[in-house]
Amino acid sequence: MANHQKDFLFVLIKSLSKSEKRQFKIFASRLETSSNTKFIELFNILDKSEVYDEKLILKSGVIQKVQLSNLKSYLYKQILVSIRLNIPSQNIRYQLREQMDFAVILYNKGLYKQSLKILDKTKQQALENDEKYMAYEIVEFEKLIESQYITRSIQGRADELVIQAKELNYRNTISSKLSNLSLQLYGIMLKTGYVKNDEEYRYIDDYFNKHISKLDESKFGFREKYWFYNANLWRSFLVQDFLASYKFAYKWVQLFYDNPNMIYLNPVFFLKGNHYFLESLYMLKYTSNFKKYLNLLEETITDPKFPANDNIASLSFLYVYNNKLNLHILEGTFAESEYLIPEILEKLKLHSEHLDEHHEMLFFYKFASIYFGNEKYNECINYLDKIINNKNLTMREDLMCFARLLSLIAHYELGKDYYLENHLKSTYKFLLKMNDLHEVQKEIIKFLRNLNNFYPADIKKEFKKMHTRFVELEKNTYEKRAFLYLDIISWLESKIENRKIADIIKEKAKLNNR
Repeated sequence: MANHQKDFLFVLIKSLSKSEKRQFKIFASRLETSSNTKFIELFNILDKSEVYDEKLILKSGVIQKVQLSNLKSYLYKQILVSIRLNIPSQNIRYQLREQMDFAVILYNKGLYKQSLKILDKTKQQALENDEKYMAYEIVEFEKLIESQYITRSIQGRADELVIQAKELNYRNTISSKLSNLSLQLYGIMLKTGYVKNDEEYRYIDDYFNKHISKLDESKFGFREKYWFYNANLWRSFLVQDFLASYKFAYKWVQLFYDNPNMIYLNPVFFLKGNHYFLESLYMLKYTSNFKKYLNLLEETITDPKFPANDNIASLSFLYVYNNKLNLHILEGTFAESEYLIPEILEKLKLHSEHLDEHHEMLFFYKFASIYFGNEKYNECINYLDKIINNKNLTMREDLMCFARLLSLIAHYELGKDYYLENHLKSTYKFLLKMNDLHEVQKEIIKFLRNLNNFYPADIKKEFKKMHTRFVELEKNTYEKRAFLYLDIISWLESKIENRKIADIIKEKAKLNNR
C-alpha cells in the first residue's frame, strides 16, 4: 500500500507535482554556480529513478560517496524553501507567519513603531481567524517591545496587553487540555479497544468527567468548541453510545458550516468531522441524512475555494469513497456498487504514498461485504484472505476478527466443508489469542460448527433459533457493534426465508429510511 522507502529525500521528490518540480528548477537555477550544480544533478537522478538506489547515484560519477550525505541534506532543504516560496497567498497561516517575520525584521532594524503597526494588524487578523496561538505569540512580542520603554506609547497600553495575554493564555490552555483529552481517549481506543463491560464503561466515564468538570462550554470560542466536540466524540465511540457520537459529530460538522471560513482554514478537521458524522449515521442507519450529508460533503470538496494539496486529496478520497461503499451496504444495493471497486483500486494506487495498510484493508473488507451481498463468494473470500494473511494489522484486530468470521460464512455458502472445519479451529484460536471472544463471535462459531450435524429437515429450525439469539444480542450495548461489521441477522433471515440477503437488507433500509 504505502511506499515504504526509507529515504526521506527520495519520497519528498516523488511527492512533488509537475508544477512544483518546475518551480524548483526555476528556483535552483538562480542558485546555480560551479560549486553547487551537483545538487541539481542529484535532483534529476532521483526524479527519474523508480526506486532509491545509492549505487545508481554513485555510478553516475557526478557525486562522490563522501559528498552524498551533505548534498542530500542541502537538496532536501532547498526543495522545502522552493515550496515555501510558492505557497498560495490565500493560506492565512502563512500570511500571519510572514507578517510576523516582517515585524521581527523591522524590530531588529530599530523601526519599532513600524514593527508594532504590523503586529497590531496581524493580531487582529489572527483573532478574526481564531488563530489564538499566533495571537498570543504576537502579544508577547508586543510586550517585549513595550517593556523596553522605547516607544513612549499611550497610557494604559501595558494594561491592555496584559489583559489580552491573560485571555489568550486562558483560551489556549483550555484548547490544549481538551486536545490532550481527545488524544488520550484515542490512545485508550488503540490500546484497549471499545469498552466490553460496565466496569470499563465507568472507568472511561469517570476519566472523561474528571477532565471536563470545571469547563464552561458557554465561554468557548471556535477552537475550544471544536476540541470539546472532538473529545466527546471519542468518549462516545469508546463506550459505544451511538446516539451521543451522532450528537457530537453533528455539532462538530455544524460548527464548520456555521463558520464557513474555518472550512478552508482547517480542511483536515472539517473532513474528519464529516467522516465521523457519516460513520455515526451509518451506525444508527439514518439513511436519508447519510445521503444528504455525503452529497453536501462532495459539493464542498469540489468547490474551487476548497484547499488542494496531496494530503487533503488523499483524505477526501478516503472519506468520500469509504462512505459511498457504506451507503450501498446500508441500502443493500450491492450489485449497483460493484462499479466502485475498480475505481477505488485505481485511486488507492494514486494515493499510495499517503494512506496506510489499515485503510487499504478496510476497503478490502467492504469489497468482500459487497461481493458477499451479491453472492459472489469466491471474490469475497479473495479479499478476506488479503486481510487474514496480512501480518501488519496489529492495530485493527477487530477487522481481522470479522474478516475471519465472514470468511467462515462464505465458505459455508460455497459448501467447502473440509476447509470450513480447519478454518473454524484457526479462527477460534485467533480470537482466544487476541482476547476478543465476545458472545457474538462465540455464537457464530458454535452455530457454524454444529450446522453439519443437523438433519436437513431441522436446519431451518436451527436458523430460527439462532436468529432469536442474535436479535437479543443486538440489544446488548457491548455486543451491538459487532453487527455493524457483520449483518449476521440479515443473513439468517435470508436462509430462513430462502431469499437473497440483498433483498432482505433493501426492505429493512426502506423501513429505516428516516
